[in-house]
Amino acid sequence: MFNVEDIRKDFPILSRQVNGKPLVYLDNAATSQTPQQVIDTIVDYYSNYNANIHRGVHTLSQEATDKYEQARHKIQKHFNAQFAHEIIFTSGTTHSINLVANGFSSILKKGDEIIVSALEHHSNIVPWQMLCERTGAILKVIPMNQEGELIMSEYDKLLSNKTKLVFVNHISNALGTINPIEYIIEKAHQIGAAILVDGAQASPHLKPDVQALNVDFYVASAHKMCGPTGEGMLYGKEEWLKKLPPYQGGGEMIAEVTFEKTTYAELPHKFEAGTPNICGGIAFGAAIDYINAIGFDAISKYEHELLEYATQKLIEIEGLKIYGTSKNKTSVISFNLEGIHPYDVGSILDKMGIAVRTGHHCAQPIMDYYKIPGTIRASFSFYNTKAEIDSLVAGVRKAQFMLS
Repeated sequence: MFNVEDIRKDFPILSRQVNGKPLVYLDNAATSQTPQQVIDTIVDYYSNYNANIHRGVHTLSQEATDKYEQARHKIQKHFNAQFAHEIIFTSGTTHSINLVANGFSSILKKGDEIIVSALEHHSNIVPWQMLCERTGAILKVIPMNQEGELIMSEYDKLLSNKTKLVFVNHISNALGTINPIEYIIEKAHQIGAAILVDGAQASPHLKPDVQALNVDFYVASAHKMCGPTGEGMLYGKEEWLKKLPPYQGGGEMIAEVTFEKTTYAELPHKFEAGTPNICGGIAFGAAIDYINAIGFDAISKYEHELLEYATQKLIEIEGLKIYGTSKNKTSVISFNLEGIHPYDVGSILDKMGIAVRTGHHCAQPIMDYYKIPGTIRASFSFYNTKAEIDSLVAGVRKAQFMLS
């Protein structure tokens, strides 16, 4: 049975106070909180078997290696990759995207076209712009509408035999829109283009099946999934990972090194140069175990209840406007109060112990589309409560009164 009060006991930080008030943490789209089970895994690693992996014959190294590779298999199973070596450990979603973009520098040529969407985080825009500068490829953009949805008829028009790559987020971090990635993937493949899906925002709320999606690359970050910061993963189809050159050179990613020539290791080590974030990888696996024990069906149902409850309460506030009103969205609400800067509202909410995100959320093109400087973003996780939403609503009303 899903019991939010029992779940909250797993998260030590939720019992603290901020500015003399109980913490109401509603910035989960930026970083989720970490349960004690994952914290214990981190402490256990550094207390009992901290050692470098893959290279040592001694007991600690072997124990660390086993735990690290077990975590890779957990992630493989979670995302339903066909092979464990299709899971590349990275420092996070941004690292994963840059790894792929760097690899395609040797594949694209001048005049090739790549497509991104208007709903992207900067980390799924800037690397592709840099790729275009290096190769002469042309960047095209799927436009959005007022509801915060991508216009699929325009996407269809952008596709051509010049299209080589398509990049889109599964869920918008700024608006919560769930994009129709099944359609986007299928249409890209029909014209022979590869596709990368940014799953940073989707992975905390649903369970992507990369084989069912038939996606070429899928990326995610542990710190949005109750795991540690500085850890993430890249899923890539084996055929694509074999085509792409290494992103970094160094130890671990080599088969043989001489001054005349270096040959590279097999997957996944080809893309994992240097000593990795060993503890982070193991803790990522522990976070996967934790959220799967709760169950994504239960998580999705409960978070949808929070979204509906918060939406109804917030729209009752006169002068409040919500951005991103797609019927297919996850537990994110971006809003503004008429005539008041979002930063000022966020500052007052912080004085009441309420943590929200303000600004453009690394999605400046979305804010430019709406002609606003940014929004106040409340993002909910399965450990939030309706009582916390009530506190948010009361805080927004107080901020409106103070700033009007």
